[in-house]
Amino acid sequence: MRRALPITLAGLLVGLTLVVAPAATAAGEVEPFKRQLSNERTLSRWAHVTRPTLARRAPDADARTVKRLSTRTADGSPEVVLALQDRRYSNGDHWVEVRLPMRPNGETGWVPREALGDWNRVTTRLRIYRDRRRAVLYDKDRVVWSAPIGIGKRQWPTPGGPSYVRERIIPADRKGIYGTRAIGLSAYSDTLSDWPGGGVIGIHGTNQPGLLPGRVSHGCVRVENRRIERLWRLMPLGTPVRVL
Repeated sequence: MRRALPITLAGLLVGLTLVVAPAATAAGEVEPFKRQLSNERTLSRWAHVTRPTLARRAPDADARTVKRLSTRTADGSPEVVLALQDRRYSNGDHWVEVRLPMRPNGETGWVPREALGDWNRVTTRLRIYRDRRRAVLYDKDRVVWSAPIGIGKRQWPTPGGPSYVRERIIPADRKGIYGTRAIGLSAYSDTLSDWPGGGVIGIHGTNQPGLLPGRVSHGCVRVENRRIERLWRLMPLGTPVRVL
């Protein structure tokens, strides 16, 4: 009779998701299942916040609170978060590390899995190059959109770092300063807190295309209307964004 070989650690690669089986620690405890949910490049996952919850510094109900999450944004859109990794413990606890819509930009925290809806997958990522005054959208590392942009003036700079597409809005006045489309990010201005939504940074159209490219805004990224309408079609909610 064949004897089964003991397995102490198994790694299973499914797509881009790494699942690690639990292993016994020296103290006899069991380590949690750990899984990467997003690489923020070619595959990312996001979810709606389906109930108010606390984001914590660690995957522990007693850990320090980082942010209170609601189910709606300041504009009334359903709140979403970008998921980075999750952990499942032997006692049934299931936590997800998410990127948070808050200052400082790029902040992360852990939330209970049951506070989030179903996973949604995206393969896009947006890069905003401030020195080149250009934004580029990639889909699985392939360039699918690129455009010259306007960025923040020196006294109201467009903040750098990671964020994600948090909401999509069609302005009531499509001939106004926000143009025909507006895309809200999870990032906030470093210098303006009394701005709409507390200083939310967005990517939007413009009624002054002649000013592009250049330093023309209060921190948001401006794009010609015809170009942002195409970006709107190509870039879904949850798309990772990085300002360089």
